[in-house]
Amino acid sequence: MYIIGDIAYAGEPKPLLKVYGVRALANHRLWLRFSTGEVKIFDCTPLLEQPAFQVLKDPAVFNNVYIDYGVPVWNGGEIDIAPETLYEQGELSDCAV
Repeated sequence: MYIIGDIAYAGEPKPLLKVYGVRALANHRLWLRFSTGEVKIFDCTPLLEQPAFQVLKDPAVFNNVYIDYGVPVWNGGEIDIAPETLYEQGELSDCAV
C-alpha cells in the first residue's frame, strides 16, 4: 500500500516511465529505449490524421524528434507523445540501433 495526497492505494507504486533514447526511423516509426532497459518500435502513422500530429507528416519535422525530461518531443516541445503510450503500444525490438 502507498499513499499520495491522503489517498491510500493498493499494491506498489509504478516507477516513473521515461524514454532514454529515441531515433526517427523510416515510415514514421520511432526507435525507443525506455528506463526499463527495453527497446521498442512505435508506429506514429495512425496519429498523423489527428490535427495535433499532422505537422509530423513532414519527414523533416518528424526526424527532429528529441527527448525533453524523458518524453519524446518535436517543435520545441509543442508536440509530444506520453512515454506510457509509446511503451504500451510499441512493439518489442532486439535492434540496439
